[in-house]
Amino acid sequence: MVDSKIDDIPLSFDAQAPEAMIKSASQFHDAIKTRRTVRDFSDEKFPRQVIEEALRVAGTAPSGANMQPWHFVVVENPAIKKEIRLAAEQEEREFYDRRASEEWLDALAPLGTDAEKPFLETAPYLIAIFSKKFSFDDEGGKQKNYYTSESVGIATGFLIAALHLAGVATLTHTPSPMKFLNKILGRPDSERPFLLLVTGYPKTDARVPNISRFPLEETTSFI
Repeated sequence: MVDSKIDDIPLSFDAQAPEAMIKSASQFHDAIKTRRTVRDFSDEKFPRQVIEEALRVAGTAPSGANMQPWHFVVVENPAIKKEIRLAAEQEEREFYDRRASEEWLDALAPLGTDAEKPFLETAPYLIAIFSKKFSFDDEGGKQKNYYTSESVGIATGFLIAALHLAGVATLTHTPSPMKFLNKILGRPDSERPFLLLVTGYPKTDARVPNISRFPLEETTSFI
């Protein structure tokens, strides 16, 4: 095994006074808590540069051994979006009609979801997120990636936050299975579809379920 240690550089870190730290954290909470999953999208487009900058944010996420085991495919071609919708709805019908337990369906019922996914065609952009179990070096040698689900999940969280702060609504869509995305988008079998992120402006009359979040005391312990 060749030891190819990466050189160190000075850390760039801006320390803040305690009051400023609390204010920054509170301001971020105030901004991010307004993010809601949207299912009624406008077809109005916005600059692709917004997506590009948000993806650069996602690319800063920590990852196992810095392998960065993700690949993003941004889809705006109407024909490809339609193909994705048809394939996704086929899997969704299987889910609602055959795969899902009654308990799972009961949990989904208050949200009003079903097998129809028109937003996959209406929204101006779909971002297909793939996790890479393996990467390849410059010579084509296979390299195992580590903590791929955790790494891609963190990157996806960064991406959703960046889009929201830029004024873009999102929906996390996970039809199961999602292997059809490899075929439609031409991705190799070494990549696994992780999530389909629908992005765009909400319709002016869009509505969302009146849900609440658990309080901090219910989800967190300080010991």
